Amino acid sequence: MNSQALPTTSVYATDGADIDTQLQRIIADLPNVNAKLQNATPEEILAWSVDNLPNLYQTTAFGLTGCVTLDIISRMSKERAKRAGIEPKHLVPLIFIDTLYHFPQTIDLAERASQNYAAPMHVFRPEGTDTVARFEERWGPQFWERDEDTYDYLVKVEPARRAYNELDVRAVFTGRRRTQGADRADLAAVEVDETGLIKVNPLLNWSFADVDKYVKEHAVPYNELLNFGYKSVGDWHSTSLPSEKDSGERSGRWGDKAGKTECGLHKDYFKFKVVAEKKLREAELSRKDAARA
Repeated sequence: MNSQALPTTSVYATDGADIDTQLQRIIADLPNVNAKLQNATPEEILAWSVDNLPNLYQTTAFGLTGCVTLDIISRMSKERAKRAGIEPKHLVPLIFIDTLYHFPQTIDLAERASQNYAAPMHVFRPEGTDTVARFEERWGPQFWERDEDTYDYLVKVEPARRAYNELDVRAVFTGRRRTQGADRADLAAVEVDETGLIKVNPLLNWSFADVDKYVKEHAVPYNELLNFGYKSVGDWHSTSLPSEKDSGERSGRWGDKAGKTECGLHKDYFKFKVVAEKKLREAELSRKDAARA
């Protein structure tokens, strides 16, 4: 559990309300919150979140936006500690979902960034499989080619939900921005998903140029693959160099999957879970039948 106590200045906790009550009040007040934050700066959105959201974490795959968010939180943590006259402590712990198929550069960046910012990082992997060999022994090689949605559930959606349950996560920062287009074009600053998890998009109002400028001005550590022309980095098998004709910010992701824009983490969890688990049960029965044959 996040050891950071909710600041008593939060209007949602001034009467000593428990976490569930605070969250109910925040969710009920989201229209007002988003009206206030719809044109806010990342610093303003981050400050509101740290001041008001209990059990807050940053879920990140260390994309450029996530790295900038991490840097701003670090600066905020140091500034607040200095004003309070206490030792600085990174205010928002990290959650990193290691799919086992990340580029080596991504794994290296996660470790370097966590150390650089003294940010506690919780790493979660596919259940019961902590290496590619073990994952493919259980599910077969190139599972994403046979059933990409179920693959996404196994390596991203289920580990993320397990992380949220084990850490008692109630709110997370994401790296989504409006200029990334597709399903992200109409983002609000603060959202609540079907599970009750609050998702905050602190850089929603920034363009890629804004993010890139911040990275350069503040020497933010970032994935070195971006230096070679990649624009959005995910698993190695779903990431490619974008074509000259494709200028989208997430170009190069799922290039052979027409229309795909999200990996599952920002889709309806319950619907995704039901379909994936049904397929997994059917696959398990097929394996048992084959073994008996």
